Amino acid sequence: MFGGDAAYTVSLGIDAYLADSPHGRVLRNSGRHILIQVATVAEKLPADFKQAHDSVDWIALAHMRNLIAHHYDKVDDRLVFAALERRIPALLDALGKST
Repeated sequence: MFGGDAAYTVSLGIDAYLADSPHGRVLRNSGRHILIQVATVAEKLPADFKQAHDSVDWIALAHMRNLIAHHYDKVDDRLVFAALERRIPALLDALGKST
């Protein structure tokens, strides 16, 4: 679900994502929300599961969530887009999941 949403958002392109328009704002809000959802689910995973998947940077994922949720004025939307484009698929691959 999250992987598919991230892939769809990325498929619209960086220009649409960063556009100074209502559509661009909706895409950026959606992208941020996807990352918050992924990190929130990850936060609740058992420690032994995280240890078994130690190639995933669980701490960076939590930091990204905290940045977006609490310091949204400091969010770099290019980095959020890059996370949707690269980090989410890499996370799914590491967990043996697909979009």
